[in-house]
Amino acid sequence: MSANATVMPPAPVDSEQTPQSRSLAALVDELRGLAAVPSLEKLDSLLEGVQLSEEDLRPYRSFKAGNYARHRVFRNAHVELLVLCWRPGQRTPIHDHNGSHGAVRVCEGVMWETIFEQDAQSQLRYKSARQWLTGGVTGAEVPDIHQLGNPDVSGQDMVTLHLYAPPLGVLNTYKVGSAEVGRYSLDQFIDGAGI
Repeated sequence: MSANATVMPPAPVDSEQTPQSRSLAALVDELRGLAAVPSLEKLDSLLEGVQLSEEDLRPYRSFKAGNYARHRVFRNAHVELLVLCWRPGQRTPIHDHNGSHGAVRVCEGVMWETIFEQDAQSQLRYKSARQWLTGGVTGAEVPDIHQLGNPDVSGQDMVTLHLYAPPLGVLNTYKVGSAEVGRYSLDQFIDGAGI
């Protein structure tokens, strides 16, 4: 994280559920009722309004030693909802969502997000970085290229809630200073697997 990186404050958390907030079960019910792929603004709104309890996260809360773990909560033709569990130092490769947009809510811990861009020769370069605290929500529009991770200096586990529309398929991966593009396919995103 660079010295000029943006630090995003956590969203206010109210111990009582407000009329705008919803439980994980209510969020899944709302997702089940969608008739079309929602906008990024709608994804952000849905995740900003969810209040997760320890009980909500318990079925999805498991970690891996070598890489972060992905746990599917819900998927239909329009959206996919996942819980990701991260040990300190675990991070994604640099990637895009290949036609999907997505929103992420930090449920526990601290998340670092690094944004990249391609230059005129399609080589990848650093653009900016942000830090998200518990309760923070960030979104990735098409064709955003980024990397998420739990900083090793955090000293704590991280749990995040991810909502993608449409559901993820093949993701593109990148390397700084290169025009090379790698791919991860859907079968590599089984429950518990990270990339």
